[in-house]
Amino acid sequence: MVRAGADAARAAGFLPLKPVRFHVLLALAAGESHGYAIRQEVESRTEGAIRLWPTTLYGTLSELESDGLIEETSGPRVSDDVHRRYYRLSGLGRSVLAAETDRLAALVRESRSRQSRSRPREV
Repeated sequence: MVRAGADAARAAGFLPLKPVRFHVLLALAAGESHGYAIRQEVESRTEGAIRLWPTTLYGTLSELESDGLIEETSGPRVSDDVHRRYYRLSGLGRSVLAAETDRLAALVRESRSRQSRSRPREV
């Protein structure tokens, strides 16, 4: 059994995540999904700032799977396309997503703190 501390230390080794990897993991946080649905969610959430063309998307999915952050699943029992490949977060993937979310939140807190201290006083 993997200890929580060991899992957190292993997750930290993946940080910081590249934006594409972060958004793909985030898309899978709600549950399993297939590539095209992941692409649509990422593009919608980022308002088109991140566009996942097939080479980028499937290359990223392959890397994440090789790293043990996601797993291929059999998908839903009723699927409209038997050729679709479905993915879900692994336990390590959840830990990495949580660690990256915490890292980004800390950066936002630090930025806000610095900005509030550096505002000129109004007279």
